[in-house]
Amino acid sequence: MDPKPITTGKIDDSTYWIQDEGTRCFLFIGDSKALLVDTGYGKSGSIKEIVDSLTDKPVMLVNTHTDWDHIGNNAEFDAAYMHPAEMAHYGTAKLSTPPAPLQDGEMIDIGGRTFEVVLISGHTPGSIALVDRANRIILPGDSLSGTRPMFLVGAHRSIDAYILSMEKLLELKNAGAFDTIYSAHGAFPLPSETVDKMLVAVRKLRAGDRPEPKDPPRPDIPAKTYEYDGASFVF
Repeated sequence: MDPKPITTGKIDDSTYWIQDEGTRCFLFIGDSKALLVDTGYGKSGSIKEIVDSLTDKPVMLVNTHTDWDHIGNNAEFDAAYMHPAEMAHYGTAKLSTPPAPLQDGEMIDIGGRTFEVVLISGHTPGSIALVDRANRIILPGDSLSGTRPMFLVGAHRSIDAYILSMEKLLELKNAGAFDTIYSAHGAFPLPSETVDKMLVAVRKLRAGDRPEPKDPPRPDIPAKTYEYDGASFVF
């Protein structure tokens, strides 16, 4: 089956979503530069051509994590910023674009708009969220996905780290850091209460309080899908 063409949509005058197959990327245009969050599957055409059609400012690429469906078009850019804990996994993709470090707590200023880097390990060791406190939004990559299954299966994933990360995001949410979630997959946007639902569900999953399991999204995945009220995990 041929890949679907990349699609895009305008959120406001300086914010766009770009969808490559099932992965949603985001472009934010500041006064001095633009921020591109993730690059999709890389099988449906050039994401850079779309970005260049939307802005002539220099573009900073940030990967929320380095699963293959978020780095597919990285080779179109000069550098890919990510948490150092993702670099080993990123290296297995053998892409020409080198990684550059982003640390927990670092601020990304694109001119008139600032994003805070928040480490949220669990789905992957170096998964990050970007929080725009002024506009009360968060970009969590795959770590907040609502009813779309969130993967916690595989050697590089950790349910215990994920629980700690959700507790961290709950504190941020309750402190008023964000009220809207710019989700990478599935429904968009998601309400901030998704954090509460994911945390309740993953605690039950960790404790062995599990609903009737369902088959995973693909038959080659050695796990099951567990669905709770407003949350779903492959584990």
